[in-house]
Amino acid sequence: MPSPAKPAQIRVMRSQLGRARGAGSARSGADHWLAERISAAALIPLTIWFVFALISLLGADQPQVAAWAAHPLNAALLLALIAATFHHAQMGLQVVLEDYSHNHGFRTAAVLAIKAAAWLLAILAALSVAKLYLTAH
Repeated sequence: MPSPAKPAQIRVMRSQLGRARGAGSARSGADHWLAERISAAALIPLTIWFVFALISLLGADQPQVAAWAAHPLNAALLLALIAATFHHAQMGLQVVLEDYSHNHGFRTAAVLAIKAAAWLLAILAALSVAKLYLTAH
């Protein structure tokens, strides 16, 4: 008995670029990558400033540290450090989850929890700086 005829297969010759088009993220990660680099660049001078400030405050008592933190320039730099630190940490943890978590539901919930925690902690830290600033003025 003869074998049934196979349907004709159409072979399309496509380049690797042609096969990849439409299958990727369409540059959605470029903004995130750039934001991570900008926050990292902002953290370098802010962290150096903060470390030198802490060294200069060694041995100071609480009122002296509060007075230092209440200075407008120091308060502004502390707020910038807080914002950059928590934003950078949130973005870094999000990338780790997106790269290593394969469960979409868990990944979405975890990213939302990390964002909420970063916002909450940043707000608490900023309120602490604001309280120091306002009590001194």
